Amino acid sequence: MLADIPVHRPSSLEEALALLADPPDGERPTPMAGGTDIMVVLNSRHVVPSSVLDLWKLDELRGLSVQDDGTLWIGALSTYRSIIASPLANAHCPALVEAARTVGAVQIQSRGTLGGNVANASPAGDSLPVLLAQGCDVVLQSRDGGRRTRSFDGFYAGYRQADIQPGELIIGFRIHALPPGATSWYRKVGTRLAQAISKVVLAGVAACGDDGTLTTLRIAAGSVAPTPIRLAAAEAAGLGGRPTDVAAAVGAGARADVTPIDDVRSNALYRREVSGRLVESWVRSL
Repeated sequence: MLADIPVHRPSSLEEALALLADPPDGERPTPMAGGTDIMVVLNSRHVVPSSVLDLWKLDELRGLSVQDDGTLWIGALSTYRSIIASPLANAHCPALVEAARTVGAVQIQSRGTLGGNVANASPAGDSLPVLLAQGCDVVLQSRDGGRRTRSFDGFYAGYRQADIQPGELIIGFRIHALPPGATSWYRKVGTRLAQAISKVVLAGVAACGDDGTLTTLRIAAGSVAPTPIRLAAAEAAGLGGRPTDVAAAVGAGARADVTPIDDVRSNALYRREVSGRLVESWVRSL
């Protein structure tokens, strides 16, 4: 339990980075944002860190704003509830708002953070396909190395392997602007309509030109591979075609793109078929 583990509670980002760079007991503490993931692990005793770095007081890592380049900045400690309530998020990344609404219940939404979801690196993370489909840069900071920006596309090297270097914290995200005329899409499939871990989670961005053909098609999926993935074959099958003409081919591409497994929540056959059908249905509706 957490009561048995030393907890550091910095009051500033500078202090938090100093604790990571030069920990008092010689071992780097495990960062904790809202705690909705790590508390489950701690309670089960699957992982017992030497100490915990509680980031909850760092208000400087909260908030949303639109940058001069049109990107949407979301601080790493912004909660799902703050994203749902934000007019900026609703206007600039509506699919992320939809994803936030599917996360747990209100209590979890009020504690869970976007930074925690990304750092946790679960392929079933509800927000991750949205960030991948719309395009996003992850901004990290350390005491000694300063700030580093990393494209979210490629941020995961493998299952639960995020590109977070020792001593670094995710401080926020720059979500790319939607292309002119583009619409976004999000769909999560779970055992229940609410409070369920995804069997399949999908997100997309699409735009058509004046001639009705697809000029933008970006599709991402989670819970169907070791990391969230772009559906490259599906995208290639749709670009340049009219949605109703290419929808079936895009769905077939999605089935080919995913590499799901059988586990306690679902099986590979179901995940592959659902991925293909949902993507096809979405493209057909454009």
